[in-house]
Amino acid sequence: MPWTSEHVNWLIDTGERLKTANGKEVEVWAFRHEKDEAVLSAWAKHFRNHYCLDTDIDFLRGQQSRKDYLNTLKFPCSSTKLGPGIRAGDFGEILVADYLQWRLGFWVPRVRWSSKVVRDESPKGSDVIGFRFRNQDYSTSPEDLLIVFEAKTQFSGSGKNRLQDAINDSAKDHLRIGESLHFIKQKLFEKGSREQAQLIDRFQNPVDIPYKESFGAAAIISDEHFDANVIGSSNCETIPKSPKSKEHISHPNGENLVLLVIKGPDMMALVHELYRRAADEA
Repeated sequence: MPWTSEHVNWLIDTGERLKTANGKEVEVWAFRHEKDEAVLSAWAKHFRNHYCLDTDIDFLRGQQSRKDYLNTLKFPCSSTKLGPGIRAGDFGEILVADYLQWRLGFWVPRVRWSSKVVRDESPKGSDVIGFRFRNQDYSTSPEDLLIVFEAKTQFSGSGKNRLQDAINDSAKDHLRIGESLHFIKQKLFEKGSREQAQLIDRFQNPVDIPYKESFGAAAIISDEHFDANVIGSSNCETIPKSPKSKEHISHPNGENLVLLVIKGPDMMALVHELYRRAADEA
């Protein structure tokens, strides 16, 4: 597979820990990206292949150049009303997937972004799902672990608490795990990855074949918009049932909820540069 992890070396645990209003710990990581041509090119290839495998692009692009195909049909647009926000959101989700795979050792299937019908929309379902098997031969163990992460980005001065938004969405993940697992399994099967698709079976019957579950909420924020006080106002115990409702519920998996902030400089400029490079170097 075309995945690469070199850019993940720029993801550094700062050692800083914040506390939410209800006392949950928030890990703070820094994304210290550099102008390293070799790493950026490898990362752009890795990023591009989430949307369309390099092995498939020549068949799919028809009469278009690879660059035009990616920019007009696969990548979120840089100039429409919704496109930049979708770009930022996809970037954040993929970076969290990289974090789970290469910092925490999970297997993270990459099927979500290539399955879009409308490029300037986010796919429905949980953002990022990772799997960790206790046994190297993939035989089942009650110590096997499934993790579900919601990711939100803040690369402009919206004033929102994006960690709180991620927590709110994470509170719904226990309701959509079944659909999300089926989606991953189906897409792996359609791609011809039958053996990987069969590994999903192990997590589709938690009653008879139990495993551990963990949930996560991540905010990916530009340095210029990071505010520790805003992050500290997050609360896992006051999640609105709906935007119009005054009623609140506790996060159903609050005890197993991981909270993460990734911050770095000029993140939106980095996002646009990564998409440009991914198309130009296809």
